[in-house]
Amino acid sequence: MGEPLAKPDFAWSFSSIKSFDQCPKKYYHLKVAKDYEENFKTDAILYGNEFHTAAEVYIRDDVELEPRFDYARGVLDKLKNMKGEKLCEYKMGLTKDLKPCGFFDRNVWWRGVVDLAILDREAGTARVIDYKTGKSAKYADKGQLELMALAMFRHFPEVKTIQGGLLFVVCNAFIKDTYTIDQESELWAKWLSDYAKMEKAYEVDVWNPRPTGLCRAHCVVLECAHNGRR
Repeated sequence: MGEPLAKPDFAWSFSSIKSFDQCPKKYYHLKVAKDYEENFKTDAILYGNEFHTAAEVYIRDDVELEPRFDYARGVLDKLKNMKGEKLCEYKMGLTKDLKPCGFFDRNVWWRGVVDLAILDREAGTARVIDYKTGKSAKYADKGQLELMALAMFRHFPEVKTIQGGLLFVVCNAFIKDTYTIDQESELWAKWLSDYAKMEKAYEVDVWNPRPTGLCRAHCVVLECAHNGRR
């Protein structure tokens, strides 16, 4: 970590801002120096990816569910039968002045993917659903729903109210919240404040560790003083 870095010129997301907030040092090694990599091939991650694909094609294309995912048929059928246009794995981008753009546009500043959006344009409402395959909803973070709702308001200006939900299909939990267009400024102020902290870290090139009980056994950054596997 030598010379100050340029401000981030990549598109950020909920996962990147969350990663930075959890531990700036880990974020630095994974996203900036890129001298460590997370393991994205665990059984849990692979299962989650496979479920997302199965849910997408079941709702969008009416492709039959594999037997191992049949436990989720009931809740997926409820979503499938709701009134409104279904957008599966819908990719959204925003420019730095919060204008809607394509996910891969050169001027994209923020990116997000909605597992399932259900639009009722006539009523001015939408639902935003994110599937979770974890075994517990104890540490559910609704921040992801906030950002998706904020992006939806920009991409679909006719929508004024959004019901968001984290659907934990394995443990049968549904963490939900409602967002209205009049909350937009307040919510953006919070996320822009979080982004400014990450931007500042790039400017001053300071990435302090934020140790927790997970460091010693789970963090991939072996050189960190708080890692117990050094």
